[in-house]
Amino acid sequence: MADVLPDSRRSIPRTDAVLAEPAVAGAVERLGRDLVKGVVAAAQAAARRGEIAPGDVVAATLRGLPRAATRLRPVLNATGVVLHTNLGRAPLSPAARAALDLAAGTCDVELDLGTGGRGRRGAAATDALLGAVPGAAAGHVVNNGAAALALTAATLAAGREIVVSRGELVEIGDGFRIPDLLVAAGARLREVGTTNRTHLVDYADAIGEDTAFLLKVHPSNFVVSGFTSAVGVAELAGLGPPVVVDIGSGLLTAHPLLPDEPDAAGTLAAGAALVTASGDKLLGGPQAGLLLGSAGAGAELVARVRRHPLARAMRVDKLTLAALEATLRGPTPPVRAALDADVAVLRRRAEQLADRLRADGVPAEGVSSAAAVGGGGAPDVVLDSAAVAVPEALAAPLRTGEPAVLGRVERGRCLLDLRALAPDDDDALRTAVLAAHRGV
Repeated sequence: MADVLPDSRRSIPRTDAVLAEPAVAGAVERLGRDLVKGVVAAAQAAARRGEIAPGDVVAATLRGLPRAATRLRPVLNATGVVLHTNLGRAPLSPAARAALDLAAGTCDVELDLGTGGRGRRGAAATDALLGAVPGAAAGHVVNNGAAALALTAATLAAGREIVVSRGELVEIGDGFRIPDLLVAAGARLREVGTTNRTHLVDYADAIGEDTAFLLKVHPSNFVVSGFTSAVGVAELAGLGPPVVVDIGSGLLTAHPLLPDEPDAAGTLAAGAALVTASGDKLLGGPQAGLLLGSAGAGAELVARVRRHPLARAMRVDKLTLAALEATLRGPTPPVRAALDADVAVLRRRAEQLADRLRADGVPAEGVSSAAAVGGGGAPDVVLDSAAVAVPEALAAPLRTGEPAVLGRVERGRCLLDLRALAPDDDDALRTAVLAAHRGV
């Protein structure tokens, strides 16, 4: 005979009754019925174990609901690394976020509303890209920077040779290596020069009937210094074969803080036929791979790349196209604002935050800090910054709090660098620190 439940357990509300509660019903619309039912079941089980009162099941359900149907959580980037790869690199601008919302519904991504016929996919984003890069005559967008280079190699160099300096056969994030990428695309590599020194004659001697193009790859995430020699784009352009340059970080035009970071406009002006880059780094947009061709030969190369069968496999979706266009046409993206931040303003913000936290009983101090560009760009550039220093013990509860905050631990303190945080984030940062302090 089945056990008879105590009266208190009999009063645990049924699932349908909990789901019918207005606040819970709203969560069903936002998160989906199955996800919410799972949280309700967990609350009911807690009531059966006596951990909460039966009358608290609805409240426990609401406490247990995630803020969204995804497990991704927003994080305040207080590391001082402007482009933090583990945090998704570039945060999108409000204009780009609004564009994502617009494109999330049905939209004219591949439709000409005037004629009612098929339209050119990505035309608006490509036009915006060309408008942002002086000297670019043609462009194409794929799903990331590595794809841009791989598609170029597959189109122009399958079964042929790419001439490249040994010092530029680099490894990018997560163990991916440029030479492996190019070989996987069907190309053969003709390595020239040495790790630290390559001369114009090395390229000239390697050029033959099988040469598809000369490739330059910006090292991006490391610097070779000392007894070094490299050949510039302008010199290579005089050798005959087209010059393809992977500038990496997606800087479209020169930036005064990044004098050694190649930009697309300057690289094309120097004689490159084709430039490849990333969209989610210094450009400040969504993850994308950018291809830009110069007038004449470069535009013809872009046209060939666009027609390659693999271009379909590497194409971007409507969300990326919308966010990229809005980034290019809209106001200053957060990445550029972080790079251009006034250090004096950062210091005032840090001191004011520290003052408020001390008034709340949190040991805090406004201190000078050193920030970095990140995202594999400008590895030797140090950005003067400011941070709020709090006890190291707060680092872990800050990471797991709401909102999550990622700082960096140095010399027994947790530094919350403000370089990559907008002023509007200061109140949320203070609230997070207070919550972490109370929980320690």
